[in-house]
Amino acid sequence: MNKFIIRQSLLLFMTAAIWGAAFVAQSVGMDYVGPFTFNTVRNLIGGFVLLPCIAVLNKINARTGAGEIVRKQGAANTESVQAATEGTSTAKEVNVTERKEKRTLLRGGISCGILLFIACNLQQIGIQYTTVGKAGFITAMYIVLVPILGIFLRKKAGLRVWIAVVIAAAGLYMLCMTDGGFSLQRGDFLVLLCALAFSVHILVIDYFAPKVDGVKMSCIQFFVCALLSGIGMLLFEEPVMASILQAWAPILYAGVLSCGVAYTLQIVGQRGMNPTVASLILSLESVVSVIAGWLILGQALSAWELTGCGLMFAAIILVQLPERKS
Repeated sequence: MNKFIIRQSLLLFMTAAIWGAAFVAQSVGMDYVGPFTFNTVRNLIGGFVLLPCIAVLNKINARTGAGEIVRKQGAANTESVQAATEGTSTAKEVNVTERKEKRTLLRGGISCGILLFIACNLQQIGIQYTTVGKAGFITAMYIVLVPILGIFLRKKAGLRVWIAVVIAAAGLYMLCMTDGGFSLQRGDFLVLLCALAFSVHILVIDYFAPKVDGVKMSCIQFFVCALLSGIGMLLFEEPVMASILQAWAPILYAGVLSCGVAYTLQIVGQRGMNPTVASLILSLESVVSVIAGWLILGQALSAWELTGCGLMFAAIILVQLPERKS
């Protein structure tokens, strides 16, 4: 069990590192294309990257299944007619189960794809009006929002959660209200809405991940997100192939690593993990985003903003600490 937890934790940490650096790619990509165009192309790449993986996994599963059938048939030849009849009945039950699993997979992929479309595009639009580091930390607010949303699922939130919310709100104020005003800047507000969408996304993944093939669900969500983003691209933007080719490096990183690799690692890594522990590890993307923004783009935060980051990170850790048993 310890080895399993370590392996899953490493997968989630890799996810956080890829996502944190992806904020830089997303910011640079906006110099060439619009947000809907960027997300359309990146999610198409992410979906197509997973197709060969799914084909390989299907072959492996088919070989395993074929061997199982041969073993069952060999056993059936030595049994009575009654046993053969029972085997036929079992095969019918297996077919019914497979159809249910496919429907569940489709529901999960479409649900995740819709939420990913909302979250990614809010983030992509908002990142045009804020820094990479701030976007990373505000996005990490999903760690605080997840247990709050759990209230609507009849999961009680204790006093510690509400204390963390207050601390996070104070940190968010210091991080975003740098001009002395009392209103969120446009980009900060959009990224905050993105965090809310990602909170629901995490809860939906937590529901579907144990029931379906994580790689297939990830692939479906990318194509759904690409389809919806493509509609937005055609309605609100004028995509130009030359501009897309100019942004090939950030789009390729976001498509292959951030989408194809990281989101799949998230789904696979969350399987069998406590969702609160998983979300804590994923929140490290905020730290990576600040470091990446500083090293690559030269976007340094002021002491006031860094204090806000510290408060938000403290709230993130506080809300994930295990409850003391009576």
